[in-house]
Parts: sequence; C-alpha cells; structure tokens
Amino acid sequence: MENKVTVVIVFGDSIVDPGNNNDIRTGVKANHAPYGKDFAGHVATGRFSNGLVPSDFIAQGLNVKQLVPAYLGVQHTPEDLCTGVSFASAATGFDPLTPVIAQLVYYDEYRSKLVGIVGEGETKQIIDGALFVVCAGTDDIANTYYTIPVRRVEYDIPSYVDLLLVGVESFLRNVSMRGAKRIGFVGLPPIGCLPSQRTLGGGLHRSCALERNAAAQLYNTKVQELIRELGKDMVGFPTLVYIDIYNVVQDLVDHGERYGFRETTLGCCGTGTIEVSTRCDARFDSVCDDVSQHVFFDSYHPTQPAYKVIVDYIFDHYRQFLRV
Repeated sequence: MENKVTVVIVFGDSIVDPGNNNDIRTGVKANHAPYGKDFAGHVATGRFSNGLVPSDFIAQGLNVKQLVPAYLGVQHTPEDLCTGVSFASAATGFDPLTPVIAQLVYYDEYRSKLVGIVGEGETKQIIDGALFVVCAGTDDIANTYYTIPVRRVEYDIPSYVDLLLVGVESFLRNVSMRGAKRIGFVGLPPIGCLPSQRTLGGGLHRSCALERNAAAQLYNTKVQELIRELGKDMVGFPTLVYIDIYNVVQDLVDHGERYGFRETTLGCCGTGTIEVSTRCDARFDSVCDDVSQHVFFDSYHPTQPAYKVIVDYIFDHYRQFLRV
C-alpha cells in the first residue's frame, strides 16, 4: 500500500528556491518584477519564475498544500512547518565553493522548531513520512565551471564531476542521518540548451552548447551509479530515487509545439539571451506578451507552464518508485 506523503521538504538551488535568497546577502535574487508576474497578486516572492516553481507543483500533486514556503524570511504557522518548507537557495550546488550542505543548518533549526510545536515523537513521525526533494547541480556546471569560471583552471569536466559527486554523497548521507526515509534526487537538464548557455557557448547561431550537455550527461550517469550503490543500504536509504529530467527538458526544447510552446530558445525577459536574476528587471527590460508560449522565463529558468510539464512527467514516471 502506498504511504501518503503529508510533508514536502526541499533542498537545492534556484529551480526550487521560493524566496530564501530574499533573506540572504547575495546578488542572486528574484524578489522584483517581472518575476511573479503571474503569481497570485502579481507578487515577486523570490521564485525564479513568472509564477510557481516545481516544489509547489510537487506539493500540489501530493495534496499536501498549494505552495511550499521558503524557510527564511517568512512568518510560518505551525501548519506551514508541519507540512514542509524549502531550504533551497539560488546559486548553491555540490561544489564546496557553493555548498548546498549549508542548508542543513537551517534544517536542524527547523526540526527543533517542530519539536517545540508537536514534541519529539510526532516530529519523528513527520520526518518519517516526508518526501525530501533534492534539486541542485545545474549551477555548478553552468556557472561555477563554465560561466565564472573559477574551476576550469584546475579541473577538466570528468574530474570536476567527480568533485561534485563527493558533494552529492556527503549531502545524501547527511540527509539520511537526519532521518530522511524517502528522497527524490533530481538529475540535471540539458544545460547547454538553456538560453544563456546557448548565448555563451553555442556559437553565432546559438545552438545548444554540446560540451555542456555532455557534462550534464556524464554527471547524470555517475550520479545514477552512486544512487544505485547508496540504495543498497536499505537501512540508511529505504527509498532513494534518481529522477531524470534531461529527456523531458530536451523534448520541450526540441519539440515545444507538442506542449503548446512556440519559443524554446529565448527567455521572456529583455532580449531573452542573457538576462537573469537582477539583470532581468521590469524597470529596464521588456517582458514578452504571452509567457505561456515560452519554455523559458529568463535566460536560465523555465516558465510556470514548462515547470508544470516537467513535474507532470516526474509524477507519471516516478510516483511508484517514490512510494507516493
């Protein structure tokens, strides 16, 4: 019998950051227009989207709640905390330079708050029944390796992927030690087909940057091998599932018309080629008239309709493995 998930706990980067970066000293924020233009009340919550992000759709699909709130900078009700929050922070990853593992400090604080509300016994039950979603790694390859690029001097792609794998294993073991029984680990998309990566690495015609896609594929292959090995420990990792999104995002890019999209290579903000975060600002940049026709909202992040396609794919293909 399927175990009903009543809690969604999220770690990761800007794909699932609902506004934690609003409360962090960083230049990577989305708490300004045009972000949130299609959110309820047209509020720029800090989500890197015109509306919802995948963690919201996951919580809705599990009938847990409509939105997964940020942990930081939000006045939570007890119900908010008891049904889950997101610790995700834009621009974090598995590289030690941008450690997603730092989010576990906030998780520990969150767990203490739960104990204060419902006691240790019920807190353990809440954590036992939670779905933990981990979605990070894209920033490592797209930004830390290729765009900045602080790591290219000392690592080639295979050795850099190995560095990331050390971070992945450490993070998953730390989450497991904190009681996670059900973990969905999201792989990387075809990074080279993101609008900014086409601009930076796709030549004059802005083709998909094939080297960056190959890096994502190598990472995905090695992460799957790692997850298979970790999953053999049925005590430490009762349910640890790798979630592939590479293929569905590639299909959105290659055959957007099948899903109702007309524009698959440009974002909706400004020129659509490079604008993202503080560089995507309604005070200076125009926004396309019909967001629903676009796969990407800025040069890096999908639109709400594209996120919905991706999460529907995840539910169709992985629900039975996650036992939800």
